Amino acid sequence: MVSIIITTYNRKHFLFDAVHSVIQQDFDDKEIIVIDDGSDDGSYEIVKDMPVKYLWKPNGGISSARNAGIKISKGEYIAFLDVDDRWLKGKLKKQIKAMEEEGYLISYTDEIWLKNGKRINQKKRHKKYSGWIFERCLPLCIISPSSVVIRRDIFEVVGLFDESLPVCEDYDMWLRVTSRYPVLFIDKPYIIKNGGHGDQLSKRYEAMDRFRIKSIVNILKSDVLNKELKEKALEELKKKCTILAKGAYKRGKIKEAEFFMKIPEKVLYGEKFDI
Repeated sequence: MVSIIITTYNRKHFLFDAVHSVIQQDFDDKEIIVIDDGSDDGSYEIVKDMPVKYLWKPNGGISSARNAGIKISKGEYIAFLDVDDRWLKGKLKKQIKAMEEEGYLISYTDEIWLKNGKRINQKKRHKKYSGWIFERCLPLCIISPSSVVIRRDIFEVVGLFDESLPVCEDYDMWLRVTSRYPVLFIDKPYIIKNGGHGDQLSKRYEAMDRFRIKSIVNILKSDVLNKELKEKALEELKKKCTILAKGAYKRGKIKEAEFFMKIPEKVLYGEKFDI
């Protein structure tokens, strides 16, 4: 069985299309779980007659919503769908077949990007890869949660989504996963990502690299990485810290800038600190 976890918060205008895109998949052995992270916009009315398991919970953020779905799911495989995205036909069947034939525990697909309803091209830095891709995931998140199918066993090894992260929780998760497992990339767009709306999480927070820095520090402290991957992670940490420090200097925040510049050294010497 595949458990598909759809997370939503006050986005009932997207909810029907998201759920319907999963229902229409030509893969029968599935359960659809809608985690409503505290909506008060009548979202339940959209799905009450649809074949889904619906759970409303107090608002706790995207990580807490996905984790709630994982905890009540029953499938051997788990897939995610953000409510403003949609799956295209054949996605689930293609991924499960490819994973079982090629022996991967996690896969992701290419995607079509829409911004305010118009198709846009992905940039070169968003290029996707198969195999041991930890290094590829360090600069930014190239794996969209809505495209992923993953064996639930993996969460028993790497843990659940970090609920302390308001954004970049997917970046954090894929660092933990790709440091331990190879990933299969299916080079065909099987999801449509809708962007441009004003309530996107990425628009609520400035300096997103602050959260990515925290994730890199955590993975460096975990002793999961071999020597080569540690060097790559430390190199990326220095880049991101330098960028944030320069921004802080420009704003006259000298102490903040000095703090970011010292982070790589603190990690090397095993000093304890909070970001």
